[in-house]
Amino acid sequence: MRLRHHPRTGAARRLASTVETADSAIAQLRGLMFRRSLPEGYALAFRFDSARPRDVHMLFVFVPLDVIWVEAGVVQRVERLRPWRGFARSEADLLLELPAGAADGVEPGDELVLEPA
Repeated sequence: MRLRHHPRTGAARRLASTVETADSAIAQLRGLMFRRSLPEGYALAFRFDSARPRDVHMLFVFVPLDVIWVEAGVVQRVERLRPWRGFARSEADLLLELPAGAADGVEPGDELVLEPA
């Protein structure tokens, strides 16, 4: 999968060219824990059946992350979280974790779309 960013103003762009999905409960619990690095153009997507508050913790995460909470295709929140210390919560039916800096320019109200590769 790929992740495309459609800002409210300006041209659309590819935010990630390689998107993995955390579909199982174990994959969702683990997230990006224990990874020492992330490739450029990478994202991990957590897809849920409904929107509700979703937590992200950085315990055992060794790299900083940009986290994006999306509801019905619209960005609700973007947060850069620090390794080991970060924690954030917001409403979402799609949660995305990317390498720090990858979500620069993504703002609440923008659209994000997961596309087939």
